[in-house]
Amino acid sequence: MIRAIVTDIEGTTSSLSFVKDVLFPYARQRIAAFVHEQAAQPAVRTQLDAVSATVGHTLTDDAAAAQLVRWIDEDQKITPLKALQGMIWEAGYRNGDFRGHVYEDAVRRLHEWKDQGLALYVFSSGSVQAQKLLFGYSDCGDITPLFSGYFDTTIGAKRETGAYRHIARSIGLPAGEILFLSDIREELDAAQAAGLRTCWLVREGALPDKPAHPVARNFSEITLPR
Repeated sequence: MIRAIVTDIEGTTSSLSFVKDVLFPYARQRIAAFVHEQAAQPAVRTQLDAVSATVGHTLTDDAAAAQLVRWIDEDQKITPLKALQGMIWEAGYRNGDFRGHVYEDAVRRLHEWKDQGLALYVFSSGSVQAQKLLFGYSDCGDITPLFSGYFDTTIGAKRETGAYRHIARSIGLPAGEILFLSDIREELDAAQAAGLRTCWLVREGALPDKPAHPVARNFSEITLPR
């Protein structure tokens, strides 16, 4: 019996195009100026130091900003990049430059599951801050009260089984009582290897011929495993 659901964001609750065509360009355009203006702030300095640690040598602030831009262009899922992007996006959300996209079917079903007593969580490569901003400033209003917790890549990469074991321990339920939703097969494979139940969201394109996981076109089609 499923007692908790963990959902991905990109391609699952929210469109890939919102992240790739709105959020990423917004951060890319502003990240150099942000680093220049905010480098002395402790939270920002911590992440800039983490950029240097990731590349293996000390970087100037200008070099760190250039490295961050390269990571954005390469669509890298690197924790300090995600943290700094979240800081930049916060200003965009608060200024009303954009609102977080969430599919209507996802919002409706999340409400239903919450009303049924299921605990809801998020696991995304975006920072926890970025996750809360997207759902807090969504085009469906503030839906953060639906969620009991958030996970990002500070616990491990999304294609690593250990990350899902960590999530199960943090939630405090047997892995088999947790359902993970994602549009990426490799993430689902890792979750399944950790003992979680899975559902593959394929919102666009052809359905896989021999899916390794239960498949749904949208949240309305998701059947909770028994």
